[in-house]
Amino acid sequence: MCLAIPMKILKIEGDRAIVSAGYIKRRIAINFLASPRIGDYVLVHAGFAIEKIDPKKAEETLRMLEEIR
Repeated sequence: MCLAIPMKILKIEGDRAIVSAGYIKRRIAINFLASPRIGDYVLVHAGFAIEKIDPKKAEETLRMLEEIR
């Protein structure tokens, strides 16, 4: 089973981005995305953003993950 986590793009550095989910920040590859922008929510798996997602769905998922934690 694979798990992708919604994360928000905070900073873009070429084909990499700094993203966050709650208090967690990571540097990930964004070269699979078409025109990523700061503020976009993306699904992150194994250090790669695999697709952009709706902000409301991302925030809802993050709330559920926080409840589980």
